[in-house]
Amino acid sequence: MTTTAAPNLSASAIESLIAAANRVILGKDTQIRLALACLLARGHLLIEDLPGVGKTTLAHTLARLLGLEFSRVQFTSDMLPADIIGVSIFDRERSSFRFLPGPLFAQVLLADEINRATPKTQSALLEAMEERQVTAEGETRALPEPFFVIATQNPSGQIGTFPLPESQLDRFLLRIELGYPDRNAERALLESGGRKEKLPALAACFEPDQLVMLQREAAAVHTSPALLDYVQALTEATRGHPAFVHGLSPRAALGVLAVARAWAFIHGRKMVLPEDVQAILPSVACHRLRLINSASHARPEDIVKLIKTTPLP
Repeated sequence: MTTTAAPNLSASAIESLIAAANRVILGKDTQIRLALACLLARGHLLIEDLPGVGKTTLAHTLARLLGLEFSRVQFTSDMLPADIIGVSIFDRERSSFRFLPGPLFAQVLLADEINRATPKTQSALLEAMEERQVTAEGETRALPEPFFVIATQNPSGQIGTFPLPESQLDRFLLRIELGYPDRNAERALLESGGRKEKLPALAACFEPDQLVMLQREAAAVHTSPALLDYVQALTEATRGHPAFVHGLSPRAALGVLAVARAWAFIHGRKMVLPEDVQAILPSVACHRLRLINSASHARPEDIVKLIKTTPLP
């Protein structure tokens, strides 16, 4: 497979988006690039961390900079699936039922604190995230294009949270953590009083059709047979590994390739390198691998060890 280099306009727009996001989310350049790679790979993003570290602000920032129609849902324990998908009401003038779309029918859905909703409500997102369509009242309705779910999640040990089912977790292409800011970034936050006030001033870096074009260009980044061998070796290393309950699925392996292509594209390369796979693998794999000796999922350091013990082909 051969590909052409990304147009200068595309590279410039991507760097402008990353720079703008870095002015709002301080000191988190890697997480911003991972989030963008996820969206360019047509995946959904899960941001898990403690309250107050900028999860929702990052989601708002990405939606504004991508220039997409945006809706936000605050998930709670009493929320029902219809609150997300929509409901049918009886129209007296037409003597028929009319469907009122819910917040799911947007190009970017921010599912804020998704694990505060019950599993029944969480499952309402499964069809939307996998098929980019929803079935309600016996009728299947297509979702907008592009369509992304950016979900935030509090640590599972916190009061009032429900663990996401494995099937739900698997629908998120990437899971990232923001963590505490470093000392300089936190000092800048303290001096400025926060960065949320900058959100209304953010200008979109792309039109929706430009974003779709970038997704296609990212998907066309070249992967050599040797690189495919490496992805297979890493995937197989997780299967039967003594630390994990089960290994990565073929769908997860495809996700690794898709995100690695997008990561290479963001960094201006026309082909995927092993370093690209290594950079994104923890974010793709950790939430899909459960540890045998505990109820928790794999940690980034577990994946780093796996990478170190898996030789390059």
